[in-house]
Amino acid sequence: MQGRPASKERWKNEVAEAARSRIAEIVEWTYLEPEPLSLTIFYFPIAPMGGDIDNIVKPIMDALIGILYIDDNSVERVMVQKFEPAVAWEFSQPTEHLTAALDATSASEDPTPVVYVQVANDLSWRRF
Repeated sequence: MQGRPASKERWKNEVAEAARSRIAEIVEWTYLEPEPLSLTIFYFPIAPMGGDIDNIVKPIMDALIGILYIDDNSVERVMVQKFEPAVAWEFSQPTEHLTAALDATSASEDPTPVVYVQVANDLSWRRF
């Protein structure tokens, strides 16, 4: 997410609004707890990505502060992957939400990138 500050701010606002909207769809009420979390980000650009993949991580994490976690220092693990259009890829069990987003953008005359973000409190990767 290299670019002008206004562009980054617009991106963060879009991510934050999408998160708020999705939360409203799936839960009646929420509260944030200071707990360790993991974050998975899948990025589906509509053209080969011009910048580095790590440039999208911080703006996404910052956008979710106060929405999915109290502070981004709660995030202990981040997994991020890009899926560029020229590279063949396949998901064995995509979520309904991801499938719908990918279908909508592929059918659109004016496609937009898709960003899938999952925040989880499953710490099974930790050794206790």
